[in-house]
Amino acid sequence: MSKARWFGLVPAAFAAVATHDLFQKKHSLLRNYPVLGHGRYLLETIGPELRQYIVAGNDEERPFSRAQRSWIYASAKGENNYIGFGTDNDVEDAEGYLIIKHRTFAVVDQPTANHHSETVDLPSAKVLGGPRNRPKAFRPGSVVNISAMSFGSLSANAIAAINRGAKAAGALHNTGEGGLSEHHRQGGDLIWQIGTGYFGCRDERGRFDIERLKDVVASAPVRALEIKLSQGAKPGLGGVLPAAKVTAEIAAIRGVPEGQDVISPSRHTEFRDCDSLLDFVERLASETGLPVGVKSAVGHHDFWDELAAQMAKGDRGVDFLTIDGGEGGTGAAPLVFADGVALPFYVGFTRVYAAFARAGLTDQLTFVGSGKLGLPLSATAAFALGADMINVAREAMLAVGCLQTQKCHTDTCPTGVATQNSWLAHGLDPAVKAPRVTAYLQSLRRDLLKVSEAVGVLHPSLITPDDLELLFGERHGVPLREVYGYEPGWGQLSPGLQQEITTLMVPETGEATANRH
Repeated sequence: MSKARWFGLVPAAFAAVATHDLFQKKHSLLRNYPVLGHGRYLLETIGPELRQYIVAGNDEERPFSRAQRSWIYASAKGENNYIGFGTDNDVEDAEGYLIIKHRTFAVVDQPTANHHSETVDLPSAKVLGGPRNRPKAFRPGSVVNISAMSFGSLSANAIAAINRGAKAAGALHNTGEGGLSEHHRQGGDLIWQIGTGYFGCRDERGRFDIERLKDVVASAPVRALEIKLSQGAKPGLGGVLPAAKVTAEIAAIRGVPEGQDVISPSRHTEFRDCDSLLDFVERLASETGLPVGVKSAVGHHDFWDELAAQMAKGDRGVDFLTIDGGEGGTGAAPLVFADGVALPFYVGFTRVYAAFARAGLTDQLTFVGSGKLGLPLSATAAFALGADMINVAREAMLAVGCLQTQKCHTDTCPTGVATQNSWLAHGLDPAVKAPRVTAYLQSLRRDLLKVSEAVGVLHPSLITPDDLELLFGERHGVPLREVYGYEPGWGQLSPGLQQEITTLMVPETGEATANRH
């Protein structure tokens, strides 16, 4: 085609668009500004990308700033994740700026080699299920583990990459409430999450089926069960997996009809109150021998007070609590729920921890923190406040290639992470991305150990609420113990557990591996 004809087609195309715009009634902007109005919609569409790459500063974006994403990307790729010249944070004027207080002298000797902590194990200070004598109690080999993300919300390749990466890092991988798929079976140890839909362990009518659960547990490396009461980004809401994402494979895994919206109810049907919840917990533990825990965001506090009071009786109890913050992630949620329902992690976690501390139960269960904790500073604060382990979700997604385009709910994730579109998902190669998950987990653990060394202890669980402060500009700082109303001893392990984890972390004892499983 000649250049002249090409030049003739361009005005004709603009004329056609203008005619369409003038006569359509759906968009008033286009009727008033034909052709030109499309520029506005284009800018709206690519707005996140423009802000991400051109407009925003290093610390402006949410949920993860450019600086935070850069640290995760560099860590996952095994690149230099250090910075030069000094912090660009507004330390002088920021309100509530978190600071870790190092010690000049320490009562323990730490290794100081540059890369020593990249190869050191970082096990949990507590045995999961040990206090309640579960037959399959174990000590998790990593204090950093993969949080709940379902197959269906994430692609098959993303799930496979994360599970392989978790295996190589010695970390646990939570299945999410969507059931246990083949893609979870890449060798990594699993925590099977049981949601309100009982996916993967339900009968034809959607009711919980203990025999199906036991069959799946027997067929996979499931190390613990987690009952999901609510999720930080959409607490008390339930969930919806759109029909477009419900493939034949997902339908078979979940036990639901193919090609129809899958609804997760907002409440469980197997229990109605705290008393029946604990009966359900003990039933699962008795039938499987596994540790059993609960995941929940924090709203009204009466549930937590009652749970602590019931467990204080000693006959029933959960083995772990996963506390999610309202700032946690999700594949899809109404704006009001993501922005305004459920307490942020630090507020919610400290209130729950206090309920169990007052009852004298903090050594009797493992506390797991969840909700944007996959960065060294926020993770350190969680450990100081009493978390024994942390779970990471969106950070693991970033490690396998997520760009924070925030299109998880549209099934159009450009990097194939949060989609069931086969074309988009094929761009994510699990063999290439799995080592990045491993490297990210190892880097986070390395930095946690380096911070512990700076504070003068051997393990992040030995960091206390007095070792961190919130600064209010250059006027004054307040220790975390005072900020959250912790009493003396809260947020700290008992002397026996402190000695146990200290012994495990000293290489000369040779006990770190022997006592873990």
